Amino acid sequence: MISNKMNSDRRTILPLLWIFYVLNILYADVLNNMGSLATIGSSPITNELIETLLTPEMLLIAAFILEAAMIMIILSRVLPYKINRMLNITIAALETLTVVASLFVGESTIYYRFFASVETITSIFILWYAWRWTETTVTETSDTSSI
Repeated sequence: MISNKMNSDRRTILPLLWIFYVLNILYADVLNNMGSLATIGSSPITNELIETLLTPEMLLIAAFILEAAMIMIILSRVLPYKINRMLNITIAALETLTVVASLFVGESTIYYRFFASVETITSIFILWYAWRWTETTVTETSDTSSI
């Protein structure tokens, strides 16, 4: 019974971790955009980088990345064990790589590095937590024998 409870807890904890992760992305982007607006006109290199990163195509890629994390809030709650575990590991790994790669695009601010650190730690924890998730089968006899 304890193993079954632990697996059901993962179905509760994983969506909460994804919510935390997504909120960090959103707040980092809001602050980053506010910072970008404050620096427009400060240097030609900064202006060019902002214009390059804010193309419709780049924003669409960012939307897909954010959407993958948002959909995991729902999917990690409702999917069966095997695909749930696999998707949590895959999406967390992709999110980790994306956030780490974003640190090497342009000059990152101190507040962006802070959020990126929190996001990276969270996505690595999600990856580890899903990796350690094992499928357990609880039979009716073991349920009734504990009563």
